[in-house]
Amino acid sequence: MNSPVQRMYELRICLILLDKFTLAAFSGFLDALRLAADDGAKSRQIRVAWSVIGLNSTVVTSSCGISVNTQSSIGNIEDYDYLAICGGNSYANSSSPLKLTQLIQQAHKNSVGLLGICTGSFAIAHAGFTDDRCFCIHWNVVGAFKELNPKARLTSDKIFIDEGDVITCAGSTAAIDLALYLISRHCGNDRAQQVMRHMMLTTMRPSTVPQAHFYEIPNSKCDPRVKKALHFMEQQLDQPPNMKAIARYCGLSLRQLERLFKQETGRTPIQGYQNMRLSYAKFLLINSTQNMMEIAHTAGFSDAAHFSREFKKVYSQTPRIYRINNEV
Repeated sequence: MNSPVQRMYELRICLILLDKFTLAAFSGFLDALRLAADDGAKSRQIRVAWSVIGLNSTVVTSSCGISVNTQSSIGNIEDYDYLAICGGNSYANSSSPLKLTQLIQQAHKNSVGLLGICTGSFAIAHAGFTDDRCFCIHWNVVGAFKELNPKARLTSDKIFIDEGDVITCAGSTAAIDLALYLISRHCGNDRAQQVMRHMMLTTMRPSTVPQAHFYEIPNSKCDPRVKKALHFMEQQLDQPPNMKAIARYCGLSLRQLERLFKQETGRTPIQGYQNMRLSYAKFLLINSTQNMMEIAHTAGFSDAAHFSREFKKVYSQTPRIYRINNEV
């Protein structure tokens, strides 16, 4: 692999893989860089360069068990434009390795941008960058991030957020959008479009695209059985499950589920599920081209009229008016 100091590159990124990193986020981000680096998908590091580093080992294992061979040395951190921290299932550790914290601080001191990909943002926060920056956190780990960084400002309503010297990304496929954003900035929009064509993407999502989750995220102390129920509900938005089925999935009786759900969320399971379906429908109104009948069925309503009545009860306007008022 070519060293980033051997040529004048338009974009140079050092990726640090943490234990149990998310493979989809890492591979999507890196593949976008690869396609931008050369013409014809030949993968040569000509316009873009990258290094993949493991902190304590030359082999790092992802959360799905697939291992990646990494380089043993970073070289000079100031030779890079960005230091990207690729996290995953090790986010729950209460502290980052001192070596990583020092590397992040050294990169910032040398005006190297910091990228938090997936839960790599936890390490950047631990290194002391939460005072006046907002962090983009995947909705599924918001509770854990708040618990470790109670004073931090965060959002789970965007797929990534650029604070100038720190960019944080929710992870998964949003990492591709972040890579395209950086490629467009450093290599030009034509190069980003080339990457999109190779990856068979039709659009480059802006950072303001909301994360697609459809319920209020419970706090970290919420009963795990209620969290399990919420996840089960979200997975079946288009085919509403029987409440008894939800209770069985959580290992509870229906009465126990109703009591716990009300205690933790302030709603009955039926009310919670209705709210979730309406949130999903609201998301589709803004972020899809489906018509009212299609959205109604996708969100689990019997027909467009039923959907419209329930939507108006909660949002004080019809779905059609809501879409018109929120058109970009």
